[in-house]
Amino acid sequence: MAPDGGTLCALLGRYEGAGEPLSCERVAEGLLNRGYRLATTRGRYFLKHHLDGDCAAIARQHGATARLGAMGLPVAPPVADADGRTVAVIGGRCYALHPWVDGRHRDGGQLTAAQSRRLGALLGLVHTCLERVMPPSAPGGEPRVESADPSDTFELIEELLALARARRPRDAFDELAEHRLVERRALLERHAHRRPKAGAEPATGWVHGDFHPLNLLYRGAEPAAILDWDRLGVQPRAEEAVRAAAIFFVGPGGTLALCKVRPYARAYRRATGATAEELAAAVHRVWWERLNDFWMLRWRYQAHDRRADPQFPAAAALSVWWTREYEAVRDAFMG
Repeated sequence: MAPDGGTLCALLGRYEGAGEPLSCERVAEGLLNRGYRLATTRGRYFLKHHLDGDCAAIARQHGATARLGAMGLPVAPPVADADGRTVAVIGGRCYALHPWVDGRHRDGGQLTAAQSRRLGALLGLVHTCLERVMPPSAPGGEPRVESADPSDTFELIEELLALARARRPRDAFDELAEHRLVERRALLERHAHRRPKAGAEPATGWVHGDFHPLNLLYRGAEPAAILDWDRLGVQPRAEEAVRAAAIFFVGPGGTLALCKVRPYARAYRRATGATAEELAAAVHRVWWERLNDFWMLRWRYQAHDRRADPQFPAAAALSVWWTREYEAVRDAFMG
């Protein structure tokens, strides 16, 4: 539910020259926040409602984007209120006011090879600049997250299969879900021995945490703003590069446009100094992660949330295709 008039007036009253509210329309909704296009008598803003309410973490994100913006990266740091604060708590809810950025989202299918190269360079610049503006991470980064245990995945597959088969009335999505679950079970049985070994992670560092087309606005052919820094944290950096490519460059049929992945990855390596071997290790770990990941089906069948349903066909097909074309995918990131 959008903030009511009283909340908006109280919020805008904290900022000098923000004006009075005219309209507030939802434009985005996620697990960690909701977004609104806020029009006032003095201009347009993006109003972000942070659902988790962790003001310290939000302030850390704000500080990072402000410093990145000062370094010339395309970001949209929040507006500071009259007291210099960027987080407003009203009625127990956490809000942040950002300047409105005109632009549109573009997926990899809309990017040329040259633009794909610039995308890889941009992500590399994000990683290297974060290293400069954020406090050094502890040796080894944050606690390691072990790669998925296939025995746990087999149990989850059986649970999801039972839920999909029990749905009444069944629809085409349920049929596809059942097919992909059975298919994935067979793939895991064949490839369980390829589980990544502990300690094989690429170098860790500060990362955006959720770099994908819906979090990048373009104005014309160039990026205008990197959005949504809620998952800012310390992770294996090369893995973010691989995850981002697997979202930007996946086609509707679940194949990766390797002709675009190659210049993207080459530019990322050049920008960060990451080695081909680091990218190869990241490819393997992200491939395994995808092979064991069923978050979209968990949303649908366990949380009764269908927002991720449209993403499932391509994502599920990608795991199968990636397994079949493993060497080609690895070579594209290393080449």
